[in-house]
Amino acid sequence: MANNAYGIDLGTNNIKIYSRSDDNIVVEKNMIAIENKNTLFAYGNSAFEMYEKAPANIHISYPLSNGVIADIKNMETLIRYFISDIQKGKSLPADYFIAVPTDVTEVEKRAFYDLIRDANMKARKIMVVEKAVADGLGMGIDVKNSQGVIVVNAGFETTEISILSLGGIVLSRLIKVGGVKFDEAIRSAVRREFSLIIGGKTAESVKMSLSKLEEEKQGAVVYGRDIVTGLPVEREIPTKLVVDSLEEHFNTIVDNVKVILERTPPELAADIYRHGIYLTGGASQTSHLAERVSQGTGLKVNASENPMTSVAVGLSKIINEDNYKTVAYAIEGMSK
Repeated sequence: MANNAYGIDLGTNNIKIYSRSDDNIVVEKNMIAIENKNTLFAYGNSAFEMYEKAPANIHISYPLSNGVIADIKNMETLIRYFISDIQKGKSLPADYFIAVPTDVTEVEKRAFYDLIRDANMKARKIMVVEKAVADGLGMGIDVKNSQGVIVVNAGFETTEISILSLGGIVLSRLIKVGGVKFDEAIRSAVRREFSLIIGGKTAESVKMSLSKLEEEKQGAVVYGRDIVTGLPVEREIPTKLVVDSLEEHFNTIVDNVKVILERTPPELAADIYRHGIYLTGGASQTSHLAERVSQGTGLKVNASENPMTSVAVGLSKIINEDNYKTVAYAIEGMSK
């Protein structure tokens, strides 16, 4: 156990890092702020605080796009700083286990490996884990048995739908629908109905507080710019408008779950009927998504208790429990 190990789940919106040395999961915004094109100004949560508020000389961006690495240089910088923060400024050798989406190209998958290798972090060993397998472990599923399980991970920009059995992935599908699409739908509805332009952060906070507002039978109070007058205003948005705006994207997720289920071998389908659907990922907390998936498929939905960190929890089990070590693998031709 003296050897330290990290489990890394690179999400488009949040990065989750499990550290074995202190048995803790760090969750930070996967964002970087660059000043004058070459100077690191802020990263993580502090960069997110500046998002949509920064002057023109400070560029704030997500290095990931649709679940894959879009800007490897900035992602290397981020990962180096996050690991340095966890190690309190020291540079210590460690093993790295990184979760990768299944339904991406080999080149995109290899980019996750290259990221750790090229970030100068004294990596002793770099292992890759299929994201859906880590997700299953994080939700308490024994992924190594022959039972068929369907995991739906609704993330920031993508939703990954996977059928698991015997520690591997039988079928997988990655669709470009997630939390950011939900936010855009809310912004469009508010603009259309109230002639009001609101920011992405505002739309996200409305989405996250939706179930609470519905319980209290209150509307969502938002601040934005009136299209007609150009002046800042406050408006109360009815929750029904928000729910209706999300319907189309919920249906897209349900339709894709059905496509995967239609292609599932009958024996595995019988297991899935008994166990139901496992729903996780940050966007899975959106009010009404779980019930729409249940209604659309006729299956019960098991919502994750910690949807944001389920992959990182799964990686912690792979790092600490010998029984699950075999689900991690080195990328061919690149193991050290």
